[in-house]
Amino acid sequence: MSDHAWLADTRTSYDTVAVSYAAQVREALGGEPYLRGSLATFADMIHDAGGGPVADVGCGPGHVTAHLRELGIDAFGIDLSPSMVAVARRDHPGMRFEVGSMTDLDLADASLAGLLAWWSLIHVPDDAVRRVLAHFRRVLRPGGLLLLGFHVGDEARLKTQGYGGHPMKVYVHRRQPSQVAAWLRDAGFTVEAQTLLDLDQSVPGAVLFARRMAE
Repeated sequence: MSDHAWLADTRTSYDTVAVSYAAQVREALGGEPYLRGSLATFADMIHDAGGGPVADVGCGPGHVTAHLRELGIDAFGIDLSPSMVAVARRDHPGMRFEVGSMTDLDLADASLAGLLAWWSLIHVPDDAVRRVLAHFRRVLRPGGLLLLGFHVGDEARLKTQGYGGHPMKVYVHRRQPSQVAAWLRDAGFTVEAQTLLDLDQSVPGAVLFARRMAE
């Protein structure tokens, strides 16, 4: 599938479900202590490195971006879906949210202290992941921190309905942490830590901490 096709399908799908999705996830972090712990560790590491801007790429309605701001991080959000960005701006006035794609980030080289892709890389097909990670590396400063969250598995599933029963057309890619870590190393990152979540559930999750290597 071409970039144009899957990006268009993803944008349209999340435009369609934006309001319902926001209502569903608005308080979701409250019931996820391990995810909150990962975000707190990420925030602590950004502070320890001297701070700086952090991009939440694929931010959706901005609830995780806002959580990082509560942790004292200079976070802003980027999302492919204009409707998601509109909801994020509505729910979090005064915060920075913009429309953009992780396949072509409109950010200056070495401009970020950190980057978060929180269950947003899951819609990127395998043949585009390396290009996305190259953009992540480009916009992070040397030593900048990357935090990835994703579904664990070995298959891609077409999601045709979700979040209030609205129609969708997006592939959800489940990947093994070892594969994601290998892609990160090839892209110029060191992988520092891994957390596995919900191991007894049908679809576990994983969180990887990685750091951009110096030149």
